[in-house]
Amino acid sequence: MSLSWMPALPRLKRSDKLLIAGIFGPIVLTWLMLVGFDAVLQFARQLGDLGRNGYTLGQAAVYILLTLPRRFFEMYGNAALIGVLLGLGGLAASNELTALRAAGMSRLRIGAAALALVALLSVLALLDAEYAMPPAEARAQAIQLALTARNIAAATGSGLWARDGDAIVNVRSALATREVMGAGIDLRDVRIYRFNAQGRLLEVDWAAGASYADGRWQLDDLRQTRFGAAGAVRDVRVTAPWRTHLSPRLLELSVLSPNAQAVRDLLRNIDYLHGNGLDARLYTDALWQRLFYPLNVLMLVLCTLPLAFGTLRAGGFGKRLLIGLLIAVSWFFLQRALVNLAIVYSIPAWLANLGPVLLLALVAVWVFRHRHAAA
Repeated sequence: MSLSWMPALPRLKRSDKLLIAGIFGPIVLTWLMLVGFDAVLQFARQLGDLGRNGYTLGQAAVYILLTLPRRFFEMYGNAALIGVLLGLGGLAASNELTALRAAGMSRLRIGAAALALVALLSVLALLDAEYAMPPAEARAQAIQLALTARNIAAATGSGLWARDGDAIVNVRSALATREVMGAGIDLRDVRIYRFNAQGRLLEVDWAAGASYADGRWQLDDLRQTRFGAAGAVRDVRVTAPWRTHLSPRLLELSVLSPNAQAVRDLLRNIDYLHGNGLDARLYTDALWQRLFYPLNVLMLVLCTLPLAFGTLRAGGFGKRLLIGLLIAVSWFFLQRALVNLAIVYSIPAWLANLGPVLLLALVAVWVFRHRHAAA
């Protein structure tokens, strides 16, 4: 069967390889430097907590190591932008970019090669966010939670454990929920073990969920088992008040941020919240932000590519790099403002996150074509 109808894919020429090699090094080096600098600053802050609730230097070092996957993902966008500008600037300074242009390599081809490399590295960043970041961030959060309260610990696989007077509470999972005012917390699969002063088990309570509203906790689908001299007595209630000394704020700290969760976990949590009539906007925003992340990075790099081409005609590359950084920072705040505004007006999460990407794409194409036509 002939495939002559299919469009021919662009071949990777030696000039493309030279260009990619010149950009790859600066991106990776910038990525490592940004992550390393951020990690060192956070480690310095951790030193101030040494000795608190038995917090040791080793725990601080482990915490920083566990947060590296998140830092790599968060810093990739800035690293890609700075790395591309540095790589192209270096090629321009050594006249290699001029030679490529003289050999017939258009700005469009140069930009396409740079964006192809950025897209490939974006895939690696997404794999990091999907598989490495969630479990590492959960363990790091458990260390910080133990630092906050001595009587609370998070164990991987068995959820959150907390001491509540003479009772031990085990929460298998928790979700952040958005209420009318601020954020809330929704607990799932709650187990409460009650003991007497001598340490004898008196009662085991299991609840499908627990919610906090109007300053009170409520257990849903509660099943109580009491142990006495005559044996075990079981009681089932649809709802029941939960008198506990546990702070909702402290429990909120145990919830893994939606931005640090894998896509599969976000989808499962969204389904649960929708099924229980709860607001899932925190998780839908995080989901669409993750899915559109590569497009955001690509469009941001495309917007700043003309700054690198400008070094062919004039100096001041440091100034152009600063402009690129200002564009990235400004876009970050503008994007979050647009998404938050969309929440106020109940705009669907997918559209709220797609809109800024389309806006950036239009600006990127206009800037690139304008500078290309002016060259």
